[in-house]
Amino acid sequence: MTGAVPHGGRLGQAQADHPLAPRPWLDLSTGINPHGWRRGRPAFSALTSLPDPADTSALEAAAAAAFGVAAQGVVAVAGAEAGLRLLPDLLDVRHAAVASPTYGSHADAWRQAGATVQAVARADLFRSDAEVLVVVNPNNPDGAATPGAELVAAAEGRWLIVDESFVETRPEISAAALADDRTVVLRSFGKFYGLAGVRLGFVVCAPALAVDIRRRIGDWPVGADAIALGRAAYADGGWAARMRMRLAREAARLDRLLAAHGFEIAGGADLFRLTRCADGTARARRLAGQGVLVRTFDHDPTLIRFGLPGAKDWRRLETALEMSR
Repeated sequence: MTGAVPHGGRLGQAQADHPLAPRPWLDLSTGINPHGWRRGRPAFSALTSLPDPADTSALEAAAAAAFGVAAQGVVAVAGAEAGLRLLPDLLDVRHAAVASPTYGSHADAWRQAGATVQAVARADLFRSDAEVLVVVNPNNPDGAATPGAELVAAAEGRWLIVDESFVETRPEISAAALADDRTVVLRSFGKFYGLAGVRLGFVVCAPALAVDIRRRIGDWPVGADAIALGRAAYADGGWAARMRMRLAREAARLDRLLAAHGFEIAGGADLFRLTRCADGTARARRLAGQGVLVRTFDHDPTLIRFGLPGAKDWRRLETALEMSR
């Protein structure tokens, strides 16, 4: 079984491959909220000096309150990707099992650290004899989701890393409140809040591991934009609740649109939909010819993943789907 699912967002390569495609491109490859947070950016003067570590601590406290955990176990990092790349060098294990297929950086990070990596079906993860178990929840790309309490119980005291980059749409399944000496949770800011370029994420873990991570990353792990935007966004629980309802409605709308144009819905979370069609690779190429970038997968050429379009982009997507048939 292959576990390597690369990330989306390779717009530059798509533009080079399809120079005659209409501009601007509609990038649906990444699963980022098209209705993201639009308030709380700092004044320009905040960018002219180093962030105060106290402000980073305030950001971590705001995130902790939103996650329902204690602040001493929440560490801000430059995106969930940065967090997952740190962990293999901090945990003294040499054999990792990754529930697959999933986001390929997890397996890559452990291999780069010299560990043996086993890609296993999600249903078989806890049957593995690996020292550390890695699961993305909800999963990328199929949206498979398991209550966090079930994951922690099944790990039976082994190291468990739960990547919750898409959990903001399903907060009830989070394992963050269960993070302990053997459970580490990764959270992403940019996907749900629609600000992936801010590069902000968090490692939620036992306080002792949090101390080790802070020593590794130093006093300025994230910049002024990340601090200001994160503090403001995480404090606005009303916005998050309304956004979850909006994304659920729009994901259902996307299901209907895709099904009407010959796609079988194969899974997903409310920020993306995984579909299947017999000529997936060719269809994705035809969509690219219309300036619409989607995700395809080497391990299964019948699969295509679609992110949600913005409010003004539904008609363009519908037209591109019609022309790609």
